[in-house]
Amino acid sequence: MDEFLIFLKTGLTHVLNFHAYDHLLFLVALAVPYVAKDWKRIIILISSFTLGHTISLLLSVFNIVKVLDSWVELLILATILITAFYNIILVGKSSKNNTITFIAVVTVFFGILHGLGFSNYFNSLLPGKPTDKLLPLLEFAIGIEGAQIIVVILVLILAFISQTLFRFNKRDFILIMSSFVLGVLVPLILENPIWKK
Repeated sequence: MDEFLIFLKTGLTHVLNFHAYDHLLFLVALAVPYVAKDWKRIIILISSFTLGHTISLLLSVFNIVKVLDSWVELLILATILITAFYNIILVGKSSKNNTITFIAVVTVFFGILHGLGFSNYFNSLLPGKPTDKLLPLLEFAIGIEGAQIIVVILVLILAFISQTLFRFNKRDFILIMSSFVLGVLVPLILENPIWKK
């Protein structure tokens, strides 16, 4: 039980960490187009992300994939950038006829990239055979999923407050939040070590 709590907490703090806020920015960009009644779509998307994240950690645990951190960090930032731009491009367009399949597949891919960024550290946490790491990996994934649900709920509460109390319309809220994400991202992309080589 203690080990379960340790890896659950590791998953929670991996997302709920203001020093590594790329995950938080991605979740904000992913959630802002939705409202509370879209909860099923949101759960599908964040679970798709967790699935991708877990797949990449599995590939790393079994030494199938090894990555260069600086490139993966840049690709992670690019996934957030694409998500925020996607929101801005589609803002105000009807999404009722859109299927979630495309967005979910892209989110799985983004989850894989984000997981690769954490894979080296995750492997260093766990000595032993790859099969010994499977249960902790599952516990970690549960923590990731729980933390993502917390962040998405906070984004939905912020959306509700801004749209009811402050009378922002949904379009303006999406534009403001997506622009905020872009504003934080651009300096991070420019500061990436890849440009200094």
